[in-house]
Amino acid sequence: MSFDIDIGFTSLTGKKEINEDFAAAMLPEVGQASMGAIVAIADGVSTGGMGREAAQTTVTSLVRDYFGTPETWDTTVALDRIIGAQNAWLAGINRRRHPALGLCTLTAMVLRGQSYAVAHVGDTRAYLLRAGRLTQLTHDHVVDHPDLRHQLTRSVGLEDRLVVDYSQGDVQVGDVFMLLSDGVHGKLVDKKLQSLMQADAKQSCQALSALLVDAALAAGSDDNATALVVHVRGLLDSTLADENRHAQQLPIPSRLKVGEQIDGLTVTATVADNGINVLYQVRDPASKQLYALKTLNPQRAHDVEERAMLAHEAWLAKRMMTGRAAEHLVTIHERSPTGVSPTGFYLLYDWHGGETLQQMLDHKHKFGIAQAVTAASHIAKALGRLHQQSVIHRDIKPANLHQGEDGVLRVLDLGVALSGREPESTRLLHAGTPSYMNPEQWGLHVKANVGTSDKDGPEEKPDAQSDLFALGITLYQLLTGGKLPYGDVLPYQVGRYFRDPTAPSRHNPEVPIWLDHVALKAVARDKRLRFETAEEFLLALQRGASRPLTAPPATPLIQRDPTAVWKIALAVSALFNLLLVYWVLFLPK
Repeated sequence: MSFDIDIGFTSLTGKKEINEDFAAAMLPEVGQASMGAIVAIADGVSTGGMGREAAQTTVTSLVRDYFGTPETWDTTVALDRIIGAQNAWLAGINRRRHPALGLCTLTAMVLRGQSYAVAHVGDTRAYLLRAGRLTQLTHDHVVDHPDLRHQLTRSVGLEDRLVVDYSQGDVQVGDVFMLLSDGVHGKLVDKKLQSLMQADAKQSCQALSALLVDAALAAGSDDNATALVVHVRGLLDSTLADENRHAQQLPIPSRLKVGEQIDGLTVTATVADNGINVLYQVRDPASKQLYALKTLNPQRAHDVEERAMLAHEAWLAKRMMTGRAAEHLVTIHERSPTGVSPTGFYLLYDWHGGETLQQMLDHKHKFGIAQAVTAASHIAKALGRLHQQSVIHRDIKPANLHQGEDGVLRVLDLGVALSGREPESTRLLHAGTPSYMNPEQWGLHVKANVGTSDKDGPEEKPDAQSDLFALGITLYQLLTGGKLPYGDVLPYQVGRYFRDPTAPSRHNPEVPIWLDHVALKAVARDKRLRFETAEEFLLALQRGASRPLTAPPATPLIQRDPTAVWKIALAVSALFNLLLVYWVLFLPK
């Protein structure tokens, strides 16, 4: 759904001589859509004067400077930094004046992704009208006495340290937000506000804001009257901050049994439980459609980092649904098909019949040459589209590649993928399956004219070539019936890459020479000999025998095992010593 909001505001002087209210709104420029939109309203404090200037500078600096903050900042952090700087500036000026000049209230709201964030100081207010129900989102900072409610306890510029109230929540299509000065809400009670908004709900926000201001003045308001109205007609894709907030706020479902229900979905099977994540098969009773529900193991319910990692997976999966990579991935759902709001934190994916390539290998399915090449081509194409969006999967292997009954080969599990926005715990995790990880991730490097040792350099971070190496291992398995080119690698195993892999045709005579060369190039020990991009890998598979690749050269023994010289010298020395002992003991003197 596209980002679509309607904004309108009206501000009238009323019975006062000057208008000390100020309101503004700003939409994102091209390339900044993920920052959302910001609206703000301020009411200058008349006591001491300069209230209008304070309101205008505060609102203007906020809506302009917000889009200059880093995209990675949480919305409340960005607002707090800007409001704090503005308050420090006003407070510094006011220290030299008595009485204080240039004070104002402030209520600001950012609509970002699928959530809102409200910052509030003073007695301006924010309201939300949703499904016919009006909710006040702010609390007035005034003296708690009927006769003193016009006296503020907080305002921008009053003190060096300003405490700002923040609130956040979800946004739904159809929501109407209202930011009102006390000249409006002071004369229109909540029931009146709600009836006015509902009676003319089809009008534009500009017309609605004028309606509210006119009604307040007609009711006898003697203050400036300002109303800013925002109608949400369409949402952006959820942001990573949205997903993180959901992950931390919602509880982790308790362990579910077959037949139990969660948010209207019936559990039909427990598919997998690796101690961290649990995967269930669930069914929508109405449509009979099956889904895959992924959540954390209940024992991990209090693990903040695991929640953040699963939230990143949710965000990344939804982000990928809008690109060309979507056809190679399993569709994730923003909301439950039952229409019930989630009572726990989980991810809901489509369920596809079929098997993973690992299950097919375990069942002794023999992949024909054409089938193996087709599978590898589809995976290479999927990886290419992920890499174009700066996403590294990090765990390509037959168990994460699913051949659906609909004929589509899909890449599963973005749980440890890198996107540039992943949590630090994900980035630092030595993730992946050891047998499919390229040597550089273990700190092993092949260098020209220099031998390689058990660990001769720093561990490299996963990159696109890491995924392609794992794809090469997978292709090798499909061609050889499940054999691994470097054997079964265990974590931190020593000496695992000290030999060149055997050509697949030695295990399966049906493999043509050109495909031998492609597979060996994909899993070469030397990073410089491998495919650099998924497109290069795909092109080699498509060209096949028409334009075959040359076989990667064999790695010299000294490079495969730098201790080989010493081993040979030791063997020669041992043999020489044995001959010498034999000569001393047994030959005639």
